[in-house]
Amino acid sequence: MSDSQSPDRALQVQSYESKQLITRYWHDSLRPYAGLMTLAFAVMMIEGSALGALSYLIEPLFDKVFTPKGQPALVWVGLGIFGLFVLRATCSIISKYLMARVSQGSATGMQLTMLRHILTLDGTFFLKNAPGALIDRVQGDTAAVQQIWATLLSGIGRDGVALLSLMVVAVSIDPYWTLAALVGTPLLILPAAILQKYIRKKTDQMRHQSGLRATRLDEIFHAINAIKLYQMEGYQIARFGAIVHKIVRAELRMALGRSGLPALIDIVTGLGFFAVLMLGGHQVIEGGRTTGEFMAFFTAMALTFQPLRRLGDLSGTWQTAAASLERIYRLLDTKPSDPRQNISQDQSAQKPATDQAAPDIRFDKVSFFYDETAVLKELSFHAPAGKMTALVGASGAGKSSVFNILTGLIKAKSGSVIIGERAILDLSNQTLRKMFAVVSQESAIFDESLIENIVLGQDIPPVMLAQVLNAAYVTEFIDKLSDGLETQAGPRGSALSGGQRQRLAIARALLRDAPILLLDEATSALDAQSETLVAEALAKLRTGRTTLVIAHSLATVRDADLILVIDKGRVVEQGNHDSLLAQDGLYATLCRLQFSN
Repeated sequence: MSDSQSPDRALQVQSYESKQLITRYWHDSLRPYAGLMTLAFAVMMIEGSALGALSYLIEPLFDKVFTPKGQPALVWVGLGIFGLFVLRATCSIISKYLMARVSQGSATGMQLTMLRHILTLDGTFFLKNAPGALIDRVQGDTAAVQQIWATLLSGIGRDGVALLSLMVVAVSIDPYWTLAALVGTPLLILPAAILQKYIRKKTDQMRHQSGLRATRLDEIFHAINAIKLYQMEGYQIARFGAIVHKIVRAELRMALGRSGLPALIDIVTGLGFFAVLMLGGHQVIEGGRTTGEFMAFFTAMALTFQPLRRLGDLSGTWQTAAASLERIYRLLDTKPSDPRQNISQDQSAQKPATDQAAPDIRFDKVSFFYDETAVLKELSFHAPAGKMTALVGASGAGKSSVFNILTGLIKAKSGSVIIGERAILDLSNQTLRKMFAVVSQESAIFDESLIENIVLGQDIPPVMLAQVLNAAYVTEFIDKLSDGLETQAGPRGSALSGGQRQRLAIARALLRDAPILLLDEATSALDAQSETLVAEALAKLRTGRTTLVIAHSLATVRDADLILVIDKGRVVEQGNHDSLLAQDGLYATLCRLQFSN
């Protein structure tokens, strides 16, 4: 997939500040877990404050316990230190459990939100965004964000409180020593700002490449037979390798950037230790300060080391998650181009979509463009109610676009489409699509049982199901399967033959009982026996319905009531088979080419 087709280029581009991202993330994903987060924050504050208490106990340990008369205090100070470690361990377990609950819950909620939103978008969106890239959006980006709230919360609650309590102890012992320890802190400001921008940039590049990686894998596994037959293994591995090498480079540079700030903190902390040792060491040697005071201060400063490093890494962690959050919200901010999405189901259901059991269909000067290429050019036709209308023409003439516009998968640039007495723009997509049953050349078969592929989650009475299975000739092969209707169809129906997949699709269409039937190359690529059975099932399915058929094989449309010959996005001829042959135009030419072979 080229850069111009990448989701980042196809989606609306919008930049978010950190405050906007945090606010929206809280509102969209974390607010339902506010109680658990508050409890986790309180527990982490206790865990963090225990470090300050630990450093505070160092002074009496050296000045009162480690003395000739310190025996009585030894047990109490020792128990106090042991109790602090037990408290930290207990708080750590509780906080990690609470954080895991919120992380899993919020990530799952965000994935459902993204999938729900993606499914509202129209066909134009899916023409520009590959399935693999969208899978990476739902899985990869949410995984990158999943732990960020826990990291931020632990940074503020545990490490922030720990740092604050340790600094309180340090200042209470000697504020001048504290200033000496912090002498190098201003040196961190500019490098931190530079590193944050660098990390976010590299993370965004890495996430984009991850989407390309998912797309490449999806295409490889989907076309595995063609790859083997054309011996493209080396070519595909090379293309995949180029993508993963870019990911590795981005990951390494991101890791280098993230390690920069903690490394600088180490250097600044070392400088602070040296300054304190030089200043405080002389005072202890000269007797101005006790060894216990110096050890308590030194312990407090030493204990700040890990919280300070984690807080330093927090900015890098946030930038990594912010890049994924921004990609997520770009997707969620993408609006469907079809105005039917703004029509609620309640509004469109106030009256039926059509009063006709099998309505007529009219296209009036309908035009459609893909990017700058005209696909349909003021196309007009009338498909009569209850009749079979066939669309024929060369590949790329615009036949499939007619189906996609009619069902609301894509939006026409101009013109109107009317079903019965109502324009499709006045109907919600949900109401509109209830009017159609579709059987296409590659019917969607899911990796589920055959019965699940037929009923699609509906509660179907056994008597009705049996009638449908018989009418679609599904019982012809179901009885031969060891598990019957519980047989697994396999990925994309790989466990079934082409004819079996089509008969499942016909059974699905019969259950739908819609007034309009759309057939898109429904009998192509089938053997003679399967084609006969599928054709008989389709004949039953057409009864009492307005039927539109796309077929390259003209033999399948000879009996159509009306044949529309489409060329370069326009209807150039129309009539029945005999009248079109008499015109000796494009249809007659196509017939001679097909039937002479």
